[in-house]
Amino acid sequence: MTESTREPSLLDATCEDFVYDLADICPTLATQIGIDGHDGELQDFSPEYYDRVADRMRDLIADVDALNDTTDTSDDEDDFDDVDHLTAAILRDRLCTELDFHHRGELLRQLNNIESPIQTIRDSFALMPKVTEEDFEVITARMSRIPSALAGYRESLSEAAAQGDIASHRQIDAVISQCEALGETDSQLDELGLPADSPVVEEAKAAFAKMADWLSTELSPKASHDDAVGRERYQLFAELFHGRNLDLDGSYEWAAEELQKTVDEQKQLAKKLYDDDSVAGAYRRLNHDERYTIHGTDKLLEWMRSVNDDVAKVVPIPAEMPAVECDIDRAGSGGIFYTPPSDDMIRPGTMWWSVPEGQETFHTWQELTTVFHEGIPGHHLQHSYGLLNRGELNIWRRSVCWNAAHGEGWALYAEELMDGYHDDLGYRMGLLDSKRLRLARVMIDIGVHLKKTTPEGSGIWDAQYAKAFLRDNTAMAEANLAFELDRYMGWPGQAPSYALGYKDWIDLRDQALALGLTQDQFHAKALSLGSMPMDMLAHEVLNH
Repeated sequence: MTESTREPSLLDATCEDFVYDLADICPTLATQIGIDGHDGELQDFSPEYYDRVADRMRDLIADVDALNDTTDTSDDEDDFDDVDHLTAAILRDRLCTELDFHHRGELLRQLNNIESPIQTIRDSFALMPKVTEEDFEVITARMSRIPSALAGYRESLSEAAAQGDIASHRQIDAVISQCEALGETDSQLDELGLPADSPVVEEAKAAFAKMADWLSTELSPKASHDDAVGRERYQLFAELFHGRNLDLDGSYEWAAEELQKTVDEQKQLAKKLYDDDSVAGAYRRLNHDERYTIHGTDKLLEWMRSVNDDVAKVVPIPAEMPAVECDIDRAGSGGIFYTPPSDDMIRPGTMWWSVPEGQETFHTWQELTTVFHEGIPGHHLQHSYGLLNRGELNIWRRSVCWNAAHGEGWALYAEELMDGYHDDLGYRMGLLDSKRLRLARVMIDIGVHLKKTTPEGSGIWDAQYAKAFLRDNTAMAEANLAFELDRYMGWPGQAPSYALGYKDWIDLRDQALALGLTQDQFHAKALSLGSMPMDMLAHEVLNH
């Protein structure tokens, strides 16, 4: 990457102050970014905690507006430049949406199987160093705060429940199971390097067991079995993940059309592979093909590393980009995810494979495209470009701001960039399986939450229909499938960001090529701008 000669602006300094203040309020964010001094702390997730975050966001918006007003009347070094104007636009989009969530009480009621305080607490320990005696003292300090954090979380859930805002039974049951697992004898908390008989570990485990009991006896009886959030709430969530209003019905119809095209292509491919157009049959035969089979997590990690090493040799990457690490996540959900590097890039970006207990066999035909998605040229390349553009992107833009349609859309787009790998028909089937799943997600997510009519017109979308639809449209194992379904039901609006963001990236790429950019130039230019709503990215790429 070309080194920027731009000096940090007043707005950049204001954003940096905001991020460091946010790190004081939200220590798990500090851990995520790599800001020192907060790993031994833990926010309490109480209503007061959310109020503090919201107040600081309001202050930042006011500061941005004041800075912008003063720079419009003169032409001096304090004026907003083009980078500042874009930063201000992204800030207003992100923070105003998050403040709307706060105002509506959405943060107090937040409880689901993937992105709520229980997972935030649990997963924060994975990012903490575990080498020196001081490291384990810091882990002990954070763990000692788990009981008060869960007490504050119960306070928020109780306040939301008093307003009738309660998660569905499905999500409460999933979180009860997660809390019970954290409270058991063989808990993830026992894997952090602290002594087995450590009182702080036992107290933390007891706190999670208490949380499970409270959810079961106090919250669950008040919950609804209806998973749908309705059109109004869903539109709010969709705006959070996409940064703009979505045509929900149009998106659903587009996904249905693309899904059928993908199924047709899979049938043709199955015919080439096995002289039979049964896609499910092709999946089964590929799963029994030793060419695409790995046994054991050690071999799995070795394979993941080798794929990323090979891709890094053929994909244009910044010279300073660090290698991506690979590890096993003990949560056992079956999901695969990526955690970005710390802002200083000392802690590496890591691909995590959350292997369900007992799973020892893995199918590379299905998972190769996921390695592309999470590693190179997917999330790891994406985050690296932003982190390395330190001259133009302040710490908020490069390490805090995240737009799901931009981020997940890129990663899905990145899967298709690896054309050479997909010359192998088995891997090509895996690519199409991934694409098919993401398109099915759009229909499931919008269909269930808006209670749309099912594709064949025989009824209304619900979780039972969605599970059958998901099973028909993916090669995913049953344990993974159950987690995925709960995820869609409890995290409305997020799942469609992959396919709809991918569509935006394809459209933008085609427009950029029409203007004379090469594909590599387009990728470098777009990724160096960091995460933002796709309509803002299009304006920056096509008009500069």
